Amino acid sequence: MPVRPFGRRAVLGRRVLLVAPLLLAGALGATVGTGTASDPRAAWAMDASAPHPRVSASRKGHLTDHVIIISIDGLRPDAIEQFGAATLKRLMREGTFSLSAQTILPSRTLPSHTSMLTGVGADQHGITWNSDEVEELGHVGVPTVFGLAKDRGLTTAAFFSKTKFHHLEVPNTIDYARSPDGGLLDSRWYADRMVHEVSRYLRGDAPAPNLMFVHIGEPDYAGHLFGWMGRVYGNAVRRADGAVARVVADAEARLGRGNFTVIVTADHGGHDKTHGSSDPRDTTIPWIVWGRGVIPGAELAVGIRTMDTAATALWLLGVAAPTGWVGHPVERAFRPGMTEIAIP
Repeated sequence: MPVRPFGRRAVLGRRVLLVAPLLLAGALGATVGTGTASDPRAAWAMDASAPHPRVSASRKGHLTDHVIIISIDGLRPDAIEQFGAATLKRLMREGTFSLSAQTILPSRTLPSHTSMLTGVGADQHGITWNSDEVEELGHVGVPTVFGLAKDRGLTTAAFFSKTKFHHLEVPNTIDYARSPDGGLLDSRWYADRMVHEVSRYLRGDAPAPNLMFVHIGEPDYAGHLFGWMGRVYGNAVRRADGAVARVVADAEARLGRGNFTVIVTADHGGHDKTHGSSDPRDTTIPWIVWGRGVIPGAELAVGIRTMDTAATALWLLGVAAPTGWVGHPVERAFRPGMTEIAIP
C-alpha cells in the first residue's frame, strides 16, 4: 500500500513536546500510550492490501447534506456536568444523547477512533496499537467513512490533532486534511490550533464539506499527566467545550443554521492517569447528536457503541454501509417521518 512519508517521532521529541506546551498553554500536555502486540500488527499488515468491499453507488435519500463528527479525546460522560461544559450541555438539551455509550477494547485512542470511523471492531480493522506506525504498516485496510462518502461524490474533510491518525488518512479519500507532520516541533495540536485550522477551512474557498471530522485532544492530554476528573482535567474539558462552540459557530456561518447535523462523542474515558482497560470509566463515552432532524432533549437507552457513529453518519448522508459492518444507524435519535432531501 502507498505510504505517506511522515517523519518518525524521536523519543526526545516526545518528551520535549510534553513539557513545553504545559508552560505555554495552561498545563494541558500528556503522554500517549503505545501498543505492544506484534502479531496483530503483522496480521493486519498482510491483510491491508486486500480490496475494499464496494457498495451501491446510488444515494437512496438522505436527511442532511452535511455531517460533522467531533471527537473529544478522553472525555468521560460524567465530566460534562461536573465541569460545566456549557456547549455540550446545550447540545444535549437541544439534541439527543447517551451518557452510557461504549467504546471498544482496547479502549485506546487509535484503535477506538478506527472503529469510530470504520464501523467495525478491532478484530476486523486490525489496529490494536496506539502509535504512529504508518511508515511500517501503511494505512488502515478497511473502508473508512471518508472513502465511502467520497466514492458517492461527496466532499470530505478531516482534522486530526495527533500523528497516529495518519493511519486513517487513506490516499484519495479525504479532500481536505490537516494533522501534525510529526517530529520534534509538530507532534500534536492543541484546541486553539485545531479550531484555527477548521475555521480557516470553513471560511475559505474550498468546497463545503458533506462529511467533516474534528478531533480535540485536550482532556486526554491533561488526564495522562494530571489524572482524570481533577482540576486540570476539568480545565481541559472546558477548553474542549469552547472548541466545540467555535466549530459549530463556523459551521453555521458556512452551511447555514439548521442545515447540518453534528455528532459529538469520545474515543474513551479514563481513570487515575491512564485508560485502555475494560474498566467502565475507560470504556463509557458520551454520544450526542444535534442539528437537522434530531429529536430535541431526548436521552437514548443503553446500547450505543462507537461503531454506530460511522453508521449514523453514512445513513444521514444516504450512503450505504458495507456488508459486515457491526455499527448501526441510531435512527431513533431522529424525528419519525422526517422528509428526506430529494435526490436530483
